[in-house]
Formats: sequence, C-alpha cells, structure tokens
Amino acid sequence: MKERIIIFDTTLRDGEQALQSSLTVKEKLKIALSLEKMGVDVIEAGFPISSPGDYESVKSISSVIKSSRVCSLSRCLDQDIDIAAEAMSTAEKFRIHLFLGTSKLHVESKLRKNFKEIMNMAVKSIKRATQYTDDIEFSCEDAGRTSMDHLCLIVEQVIKAGATTINIPDTVGYTVPQEFGNIIHLLFNKVPNIDLAVISVHCHNDLGMAVGNSISAIQSGARQIEGTINGIGERAGNTALEEVVMTIETRKDLLKVFTNVNLKEIYSTSRIVSKICRMDIASNKAIVGNNAFAHSSGIHQDGILKNRKNYEIISPESIGLKKVPFNLTSRSGRAAVKHRMNEMGYKEHEYDINKLYDAFLHLADKQGKIFDYELEKLAFCDDQYKNLDIFFLKSLHIQSDINGSYTAIIIVLCDSKEIKKSANSCYDPIDAVYQALQKIVQYTFSVKKFYLSSTGLGKALISQVDIIVDYNGRFFQGQGTSRDLLIASANAFISIFNSIWCSNQVINKLKILKK
Repeated sequence: MKERIIIFDTTLRDGEQALQSSLTVKEKLKIALSLEKMGVDVIEAGFPISSPGDYESVKSISSVIKSSRVCSLSRCLDQDIDIAAEAMSTAEKFRIHLFLGTSKLHVESKLRKNFKEIMNMAVKSIKRATQYTDDIEFSCEDAGRTSMDHLCLIVEQVIKAGATTINIPDTVGYTVPQEFGNIIHLLFNKVPNIDLAVISVHCHNDLGMAVGNSISAIQSGARQIEGTINGIGERAGNTALEEVVMTIETRKDLLKVFTNVNLKEIYSTSRIVSKICRMDIASNKAIVGNNAFAHSSGIHQDGILKNRKNYEIISPESIGLKKVPFNLTSRSGRAAVKHRMNEMGYKEHEYDINKLYDAFLHLADKQGKIFDYELEKLAFCDDQYKNLDIFFLKSLHIQSDINGSYTAIIIVLCDSKEIKKSANSCYDPIDAVYQALQKIVQYTFSVKKFYLSSTGLGKALISQVDIIVDYNGRFFQGQGTSRDLLIASANAFISIFNSIWCSNQVINKLKILKK
C-alpha cells in the first residue's frame, strides 16, 4: 500500500531569510492562504522570538489557517518555546519545531558545549514543549555532518522525551543522494524507537543536490519533506517543493508514495510567492520556469504534435498552467508553422505554406521568436503593408516635481497627422510615457514584459528596451534603442502600435474575403 509523504513548507521562515527585506504580515498571510489552498500539510509560519513582526505574522496566520497545521521555529530555550506557543495559541492545531546543532563542528565551535550537554538541552526543551502541544518536531541541525553514533543516540533520546517528528537536515547542502539516503537508512536500522516518530528531511541546495537528497531520503523511509516554493532560501536555497511533489507524482511507479497536494495550484502558488518575494523564477527552472514546457527544436515540435508524451513527462495542465504554445523560431519545422496557423483558425487552402515557411525562416533568422501576428503578416499581408509604419515618435518631454510626480508630453505622427497628449504618473517617467502613448493610439493593452539592457559607458551608452504586451489576448513585441532610456521605451511601444495596426488591417481584410 502506498504511504503518504507529509509536505512541510518553510517558505515563510527559511525562505524569507533569503529576501532583501522582510515580508509584511499581510504579504505572509497571502502566501500562507495560497499554501493552504495548495494542500500543504504543515506551514512553518515563522520564528516568533526573532522579532515583533515575526510574532505578529505567526499570530495572524494561526488565527486564519484551518486545514493546514501551523508551525513555529524555536531554539531549545524556555522563552523561545513559550513565545512560540503563545503566538500560535489561536490555531486549531499547531506544532513547535525545536532545533539544536548536533555535528562536532556546531557543538564545539558554535554552541561551545559537549554532546552530553546538547542532548540534555534537547530533552529538557522537548518536555517543556509538550506542555503546550503533543506535536513536537526536533531538528538535528547539521545532521549531514554529524557522526552516526551521536545522531542515533540523540534521535533515540528526543523520541523518548516526546518528539513526534525527527528532522534530519542537510543544513549546508554537503551530502550527495546515496550518502544522505544511507544516513536515513542507518537511522531506521539502529534507533530502536524510530517507529514512534515521523522521519523528516530538510535539504539545502549548495551543491544542487537538495531535491535529489530529498528523493533519496524518501526511498530510505523518510515520510516528511521540508522545503520552499521555488526553492527560495538562504545561500543557494532549499528543496523546491514543487519539484519533489511532481517527482512523486510522475515516478509513483518507482517511489510508491503520494502527497495530498492539489497539483493544479502549484503554478499559481509559485507565481504568488515570486511576486510577493520579488524573486524572479529562472526561465529554465524545473516545473514552473517559463521554458519548462517550451519546445523550440523542429524535431521535438514534430514529436509533440504526434504525441505529447514523446517529449513531455508532465503536462502543463497538471500544475494549473494552460497549454503552452510552441516557440516558433528558425529551428521550427514546417509542421509546427502549419499547426500554429491551424490553431489560429486558418485553413491550409487560405495561404501558401511553402511561401509562408520560406518567409518565416528568413524573418526568424533575423529576430528569433516569431509571434502570431507576424505569421499572419507573412501569410496574408500585401506588400504595401509589410514594411509600412504609420506611427512615428516626433517629440517627448518629461517634467518632474519635488513630490515625485512625472508628466510626459508626447507628439506622435499618426498617418502624417500630429497628435499631442500628456499624462501624469506618481510612479516613474516610463509609466507617464506609457500612459500618454495609450491616450494617443487608444489601444487597450497590458504590459507583460519590460526588459532593459544597455551597452557602453558615458557618451557611448546605448539603452535597448524590449517589451511584450497583451492586446485582445494576443502577444505583440517591440524593441527600441536610443541613448535616452525614455525615447528607447517610447520607440518600443511605437513599434508595437505599428504591429497592432498592421495586424488589424490583415484581420479586417480576411473578414471581408470570407464574406
């Protein structure tokens, strides 16, 4: 029979330690509610003794969370334990998480004690914590570098004292999967009362082994995995919970375990954490990165069209993500271009696939990724429209005041006619430019990506702005370069407006032809 893996999330505690500034109570509460919706079993809400803000966060989360178990971190000190229990007093169910260094390095150089004193501290603290709850977790900090004799001894004693979960952390990401799995295996073989507690692991990613070590631990008998959303955390981060959960789901034939996580909430939770923590997700990040389900190779795209399982072991829909369209680049084959045209609603007899594909390759070689509107332009646009722009930036002026407000005054040539508009922004001058341009063209769109890069120094400095916008559910890209960042931004938007205008001409023409 398959056994359940308990998912312990420490995004709000260990994960927050990697951030440049602390999260507000409101921000932490939003993340906690998202974790609860995702089906996380245990939410480590914070370290209450560390600051008044952390105390308030734990207290607020404890009063709201219902289906997940709230947990607080505590050192093996009486005041820590009392404050942790007090902060969670309104929770329906809560856990106190005690930790103490057990490796020779930590015991002697950090704690300046001997191992017997450490063991006595742990036992005493656990007994105090049992006055508040019967759910006690004890972490053997730096377990990956603790001698097996000492590790087995302290695990046995803390279980006797009342600990119900024993956490074996690879605190500095030192071990490799076979080694770490063997530590868990030896604990099960050498600790006589090991069956009275859940064995948990908390791995760090200093050598890129966090997820691998966690999976190895599951194979050796661990039944709780600790980690964070997107793998955020100190130094190189923690075990990425979304990767562990999807590994368990995808390789259930091998691992023979399961979780209670709602898989369809993974993507949205990942994005919420990324946004609130102001930490971008790498494009090549497993499971939730922008490229996780992207296919650019023509051979891969052809294989996917025939059967998605040829090159996808996970479907984007399984984590709550909509079907991801192909990246159409110079590496894409004729089949992928034809397939995308079909998805847009165009029949093969309505265009010449040979001419389209030749033109597509020519453009893709120059600019890389090709968007839907560009395919339409290549397939249907008359020569008179292909290189025709009707919007041109004539002038741009920015005014600012001492209150931090900006006013953009812009003149755009639209089909040879001057249009002048102004707009204010209390955020930044680029936003003022954006608002003024929207007034001029009257296209309603939202910015999905704004990327700034620059080359050179001083007088040789050149700014390049790349923008992607969503207009009526379709993506348009634009690029602008200039010595002036604001002019580069305005020209990138102007480029998009010209593409939208041309796309609208093509769509209107096709509507007339179909009538």
